[in-house]
Amino acid sequence: MPEALVSIGVAAALGPDTIAAIAPAVESAGFHALWVNDTPGADALAAVAAAAAVTDRLTLATGVVPMDRRPPQSIADAVRALPQDRLVLGIGSGAARSGVLALMRESVRRLREVTSARVLIGALGPRMRRLGAAEADGVLLSWLTAEAAKAQAAEARAAGPDAHVALYVRTALDPDAVQRLEEEAGRYGAFPQYRANFERLGIAPGATVLRPDDFGRGIREYRSAVDEVVLRAIVAEDDVAAYTRFIETAASSV
Repeated sequence: MPEALVSIGVAAALGPDTIAAIAPAVESAGFHALWVNDTPGADALAAVAAAAAVTDRLTLATGVVPMDRRPPQSIADAVRALPQDRLVLGIGSGAARSGVLALMRESVRRLREVTSARVLIGALGPRMRRLGAAEADGVLLSWLTAEAAKAQAAEARAAGPDAHVALYVRTALDPDAVQRLEEEAGRYGAFPQYRANFERLGIAPGATVLRPDDFGRGIREYRSAVDEVVLRAIVAEDDVAAYTRFIETAASSV
């Protein structure tokens, strides 16, 4: 399998202006994509639109838009003016707790009708992974060791040989950002859905992140496991300078 693509991920909470300032650095450094994860009170689609306005070839992706509160037509309206050939819509079930497979299946079907952008499904469990591989363009995984990611990627490709498997990996490249990285891992480890998944897989949240002292080895292992590694940037301060340093440091090591 070819070595995986490497992309950069940031949170929509940074706002469109900050993300527009970061996006050209991601593009000029040669990364495949800029992923913007949707966060409460922020709009990943607006941030992606801001990044599209200042880049020419960078793939732009959402990770993930919750389909329980954002209908497909609303997404289509928000991205209609964007370059569809470099747009990836990562979607998820959000806070829905029943009928989630039906919700996601119908969401993929409706998005296919209104946009030509690729659609990936954010997936924790095996049934959602199979759905993403078989009926969407692939899956977006998160909070996995390289070994677990490799196993889940193989399962996805068995369900859909052409499925694209992307993986979010929380990453700190500045020693001053490590505490924030550990706090992020602890926070996700306390969410019931993620806690259950960590327990099911027998892994600790802290084993799924990349720190400054193990980045070189870790990124090589992740790149051998999936099709695309998204380095979800964890920095000490959420300003353009810190993200630019992260991008430059990552680019020099991959």
